[in-house]
Amino acid sequence: MDTVKLIIIGLLFYLGLAQVSSLQVATNSAISNQAKKFRPFYTEFLDFYKNFSQDDLEEDPTPEDLQCLADMDRLKRGVTLYTLWARKMMDSWGSYPNGLLYGNSIDMGNYDECLSIDKEIANNPNIKGKYCLARVPFPVVISESRVAVCFPSSCSSALIDTFMKQMFYEMVNLNFTKAIVDDEYCKTVDKEPYDALTIFTIVLLSILAAAMLLATLCDYFFFEDQSKLPEVIKVFSARANSRALFRLVQPKSNPNVIDCLHGLRCMSLIWVIFGHQYMFAIMGPNINGLKLVSWIASPFASFILHGFFSVDTFFFLSGLLLVMIALRSLEKTKGRLNIPLMYLHRYLRLTPVVAVAILMHMKLLPIMNDGPLTYRAQFDNYDHCHRTWYLTLLYVQNYATPDLCMNHTWYLAVDMQLYILSPIFLIALYKWGKKAAAAIFLLMLLLSGCLFATIMTKKYPVDFAKGGISGESNRKLYWATHVHAAPWLIGLLLGYFLHLNRNKSFKLNRIFIWLGWIVSLAMLFASLFALYPAAQWSAEALTLGEQAAYYTLSRIAWPLALCWVVFACMQGYGGLANSFLSSPLWQPLSKLSFTAYMFHIFMQQVHARRLRTNAVFTDYDVMLSFWQTFGFTLLLSYVMYIILEAPFGALEGLLMPQRKPKPKTEEPIDVQTDEIQVVEIQKTDEPLKPAKVTGEQDI
Repeated sequence: MDTVKLIIIGLLFYLGLAQVSSLQVATNSAISNQAKKFRPFYTEFLDFYKNFSQDDLEEDPTPEDLQCLADMDRLKRGVTLYTLWARKMMDSWGSYPNGLLYGNSIDMGNYDECLSIDKEIANNPNIKGKYCLARVPFPVVISESRVAVCFPSSCSSALIDTFMKQMFYEMVNLNFTKAIVDDEYCKTVDKEPYDALTIFTIVLLSILAAAMLLATLCDYFFFEDQSKLPEVIKVFSARANSRALFRLVQPKSNPNVIDCLHGLRCMSLIWVIFGHQYMFAIMGPNINGLKLVSWIASPFASFILHGFFSVDTFFFLSGLLLVMIALRSLEKTKGRLNIPLMYLHRYLRLTPVVAVAILMHMKLLPIMNDGPLTYRAQFDNYDHCHRTWYLTLLYVQNYATPDLCMNHTWYLAVDMQLYILSPIFLIALYKWGKKAAAAIFLLMLLLSGCLFATIMTKKYPVDFAKGGISGESNRKLYWATHVHAAPWLIGLLLGYFLHLNRNKSFKLNRIFIWLGWIVSLAMLFASLFALYPAAQWSAEALTLGEQAAYYTLSRIAWPLALCWVVFACMQGYGGLANSFLSSPLWQPLSKLSFTAYMFHIFMQQVHARRLRTNAVFTDYDVMLSFWQTFGFTLLLSYVMYIILEAPFGALEGLLMPQRKPKPKTEEPIDVQTDEIQVVEIQKTDEPLKPAKVTGEQDI
């Protein structure tokens, strides 16, 4: 569920309560009197079940149903005799959530207490606990809430549903056609055996880890002279790859060095992960769900609702570095570009990490952690992976299917598709120079106009003031490649400008510098906060034309503002911003950005699924959760880097044809190439220089 849907749910919930508050006093009094009937759930159920018999079942019982009824009779006797296991089963039940009128709609009881029950009964199968979150209707005030119940594991979800419906009929005299309990919300301690693909995933990761461990031990104990270290050992050695990862390159005063790109990339990555953390927080079991109503109208919420600008930053950097690297290569090769090798290089760099990420999300995530909120703490539906995994590996999933295996991989598809088209622009810039640049600028305007026209003619809602886009609009207006072409093309044009002026140092007067920063910051803040007045609940809804104009123009304004930031930092006019963005401390995280992007959702879901109690939704609490998951994301990213990304990148560098052999040094093999003929946005330990233009692989 995306941010938009969650916010709409919160809004509807709020409006429902607003209606309740306007009911007549007599109605409120009736609700109050009816609510007095409710006691702790397990007490209500025990009283109901005293008079329950097999004849009360709507259909003839199956053998499994008979076993359940027998276990229920044992439970009833156990409660009467105060046996520990029976009391634990009842003690683990939840009750009506406290704070229903404040948005608390769930009581999770005690998940682990229920599942820990394993009572051996003489001449009978053991009685084990089965934990379910039952849908519990609360009259008038809220459509439904969820309350934990615990039954013997022999009871099917359908039979438990029958128990609960009949109990509620006696309590409030209402018939419920919708299921109160279903399999999706039930858990037992018994787990399904690992299937073949799960075993394959575990074996694959174990082999990679063993290769890394063996190579590292050989590196430490058998090769004191690093210049004699065999290439195969160097490829898999954690010592060698870690040295390359954590080696810091100090900023230099060369005007052609773009050290600030490390900071821009890392800040954008943090923004992406932070925004996704809010999505999990909103989906969480918050005791103050109505807080969302006031939060969405707060200034701080604009940073989350407009987090898509972080992705536009990546596209901007991608286009910028691509041109600066490729045009140097074209000058050296006199216009020759090995396009098939360029595509192969790109595919081999990305796909191993993507493939392993698919396997881990599909097969390892379900066994990594489990809890009562597994059904709720899901960023993706990984059942789709069984049908669409190959589309992800072909990088066409953003157009080919609405059922993405991993939703955040839409970025990789768009970036790959733009990369496939890039030789057209690169050759045009090399041959026709400024004329081609003018044509590219015109193309950017035409694509922006196409985006505006699509919104207006198809009437797609893009109201980022009170939400965003979802469903079909999301596919057409966010996942589509041409939507993100504007920031990529603007980065392309800036890269061409920097290439033409790579040996120049611009001397600007103070007024022009201040004017550049004022205009740049104004465009950045306008992109973020232009819709803040419309986000107030008292404000009128934006017209479709206003929505389309904002969505189109902001995608141009944001990368244009970044053009000045990059240019000013390169030319020594960045001041504090340049000092911050160009710090060498960003470099290790910049190299981990790809694996961090691919696996941060994995860690956020592990964190969300472990919850056993309700949470509080505040910006401070979300920040605490963010730093927890971000820290573990970095650890997981480092592990995946040294066992997967770095070794496969180095192997690709060794096996690719027409590559210059690297001199043997005491440093490990860098997983990136110095050869530019394949036109890749490389990861490297060196900043952008006139003689060798390199950069990081954008996530």
